[in-house]
Amino acid sequence: MEQQQQRLLHFCDSKHPLVFDPRFLFGYTCCGCQESIHGPGFYYCGESGCRDKNFRVHHKSCAEVPLGLHHPLHPIHPLILSPYQIDYGKDIQFSNCLLCNESRNQYTYRCFRCDFNLHLTCASLSLTTMEAEFHDHPLTPFLKSFTFTCDICGKERKDMPYLCHLCSFWVHGRCASFPLMVKVVRHKHLLHLTHSSLEFDQPDTRFCQLCVRKVDTRYGLYYCSRCDFVAHLNCAIDSRNKENINVKEFKDVDEVPELNESADSATYEVKKPNMKEDGTQIVEEIKHISHEHDLKLTNEVPNDQICDGCVRAILPPYYSCVNSASGFTYACKECRFYLDVHCSLISDILTHKGHEHPLILSYTTHRQKCSCCSNESEQVFRCSTCEFALDYKCATLPQSARYNQHEHPFTLCYRPEDDSGEYYCDICEEERDSKQWFYYCEDCSYPAHPKCILGEYPNMKFRGA
Repeated sequence: MEQQQQRLLHFCDSKHPLVFDPRFLFGYTCCGCQESIHGPGFYYCGESGCRDKNFRVHHKSCAEVPLGLHHPLHPIHPLILSPYQIDYGKDIQFSNCLLCNESRNQYTYRCFRCDFNLHLTCASLSLTTMEAEFHDHPLTPFLKSFTFTCDICGKERKDMPYLCHLCSFWVHGRCASFPLMVKVVRHKHLLHLTHSSLEFDQPDTRFCQLCVRKVDTRYGLYYCSRCDFVAHLNCAIDSRNKENINVKEFKDVDEVPELNESADSATYEVKKPNMKEDGTQIVEEIKHISHEHDLKLTNEVPNDQICDGCVRAILPPYYSCVNSASGFTYACKECRFYLDVHCSLISDILTHKGHEHPLILSYTTHRQKCSCCSNESEQVFRCSTCEFALDYKCATLPQSARYNQHEHPFTLCYRPEDDSGEYYCDICEEERDSKQWFYYCEDCSYPAHPKCILGEYPNMKFRGA
């Protein structure tokens, strides 16, 4: 019997109840707190008309907050959960919050009689003594807003601080909730929250190894002292970087177990081995998990033949069958995350011929511009020394390629072929940006855009109908 969906009546939609969906969701903004949703479990309006017109979603915690509450900062009247916009005649304004004194566009708890407002996130802060995981002493709320610099995030703003009287330690209420330890996907050890330069002799220039941007070591950061691995606070707790595990049960070991040999070779089965006179074994026929027929080893390469796994030009010898597929892909169906063969082979630290310094994978919530093609992406390989960045598409461009029936190969070039000041693609005859990479046949003085040589999607193969 199909399980009945969990439904919730909510003030944001007076016509339809919100439906809870336990699946993973990313790339949408919560209507309540206006922060990104990256993880399992969310509420949405299940009516098809509303869903098609405007897919409004909520964090589970934001959808399930009470519609009214009594708050110690305003004990004389109850506060009612309200939309973030207030209509004053023709003007739509954002409501200022008493605690943070900001007008962020999120739901507020409001007293309409007194024009008293608390943001949804500010109203959830504790107004009693707080035990922060990263500090030895309890933190006491100061029930008045004023401008100060937080000793954890290092940002100056007007807020209600939590303070330690023994240490003269001041933090924002939300910053006091940072966990002491986190585990991120891209590092094998636990990261510990460090603040006030406890691990550093003096403030120095460090960069976050998750987003590859500078970190101010005078304030809070996550740090692995064994590996000198540094990460911003928000980068480490971002659900796309943070592993959802019980850190108290995590076995922090240096050795990573080797891959099981049987699992490593399980992608294919040897069907026809052939032993040569010198003792070398040649596997002439295999059965691969991606294909229903046996694949045979051959040296004859038809014109424009490409590999159905990595979708790149074939170099003999190779395994073939009369039917082909459309490229291999690693997939997490639960998260709707897909990775092609080329991108999966790139490590977090990339050494590329197109740049003199190592490039480190940077994953941020905002889009970053690629120095090669000027396209923007949330994931790029950034240089910690200069402002150079490279997206996955450009990072996986082949160093050489062929185009149709052109007799010579094209080589990937990173600088203009001359100092003429006028640069065009000889295929599409459109102007080229001198700062962007291109393919060049030196024998014919023939330059071309990468997309004109490889196509718009170089790592994908489309079969005819």
